[in-house]
Amino acid sequence: MPMVMKLAYRNLFHDRMSFFVTIIGIVFSVVLVAVQSGIYLGSQKKISAIIDAAPADLWVIPLGTKSYDDPSFLSGRERHMVLATPGVESSEDMVVSFSSWRKPQGGRNTILLIGTAGDSPKALPWNIVQGSRAALEAPGTVAIDQSYFPDLGVNALGQHAEINGASVELVAITKRIRSFTTLPFVFTSIEEARRLSGADQDQASYQRVMLTSGADIETVRSAIERRLPDTEVLTQDEFRKRSQNYWLFQTGAGAALIAGALLGLIVGIVIVAQTLYSSTKDHINEFATLRALGAGRGYIVKVILMQAVLSGLIGYGLGMVLALLAIRGAQDTKLTVIMTPELASGLFVVTVGMCIFAAISAIIKVVRIDPAVVFSR
Repeated sequence: MPMVMKLAYRNLFHDRMSFFVTIIGIVFSVVLVAVQSGIYLGSQKKISAIIDAAPADLWVIPLGTKSYDDPSFLSGRERHMVLATPGVESSEDMVVSFSSWRKPQGGRNTILLIGTAGDSPKALPWNIVQGSRAALEAPGTVAIDQSYFPDLGVNALGQHAEINGASVELVAITKRIRSFTTLPFVFTSIEEARRLSGADQDQASYQRVMLTSGADIETVRSAIERRLPDTEVLTQDEFRKRSQNYWLFQTGAGAALIAGALLGLIVGIVIVAQTLYSSTKDHINEFATLRALGAGRGYIVKVILMQAVLSGLIGYGLGMVLALLAIRGAQDTKLTVIMTPELASGLFVVTVGMCIFAAISAIIKVVRIDPAVVFSR
């Protein structure tokens, strides 16, 4: 095996320009796949961010709701009906509404207004870096994320804007709470959200239901569905997956990200395959000499596979460094890119596997070598 590695190393570095092209192709493939996969994971996280930040055993939602940010109002009687259901411990209102934001300097943006009760242990927002959640209990106050300063025309506590014609004051600023769409999240109290959106004082967009200890979730869900036939009752996981599937697959956004990752793989395979094949062809007489000296086909195949693995290891290392730098640079932008240990491990396996697969053309060339070629030179 040391001799196999030595031969593979020398073949790989013999033509440095070909080696450089190979590594560039692998690095490009790794970076593209890593970033596209990271954007996909980041998109999943952004789509379900509010649902994950305010978990519940069951969600009561208006019939036909496609995702969390496809809001409409319930009739207003749902909370009392849910609380009267055996097995329910609590039910909290959440108001979500499309609204119009007017900047202090003029101009309007559409926002997603979100209101929750301040006395709830799951009151939104989270990750507040300036101000406090308690400040949102005052009338006419809101919280926004710092990444939306340019969109909303405010950038400091105490500044004023308008929502649906009513004046509001910025009293809290969050960090890295961004929506999947271009609509900024604007948080406020449940009472203020109702006032600004024009909803009745008992109306809500969603009911977050918590069950008593030992209650069977399917039994309670069936009971709520019988009481509220014009709603849907989903578990936390079902509501998350519905929202993610709508934006990633029904809109085509996820398919575009997956297609980009596949494109990166194809480019990497083609470049590595072309380079290994050319290297094998250039050294065909040397391989024939090895065969004439008694080296079996398996030995030579190991040399080519070792070349592929070495290329993959070097390309993966450089590609991951660049990918992590790109991900770090995107942290405080509207683009959320995530790298997990599972994704990094998967990329390693895919990269090495890609290079081994690309070596097939070179292996086919080698196994057809006639040792007698060496005597015709």
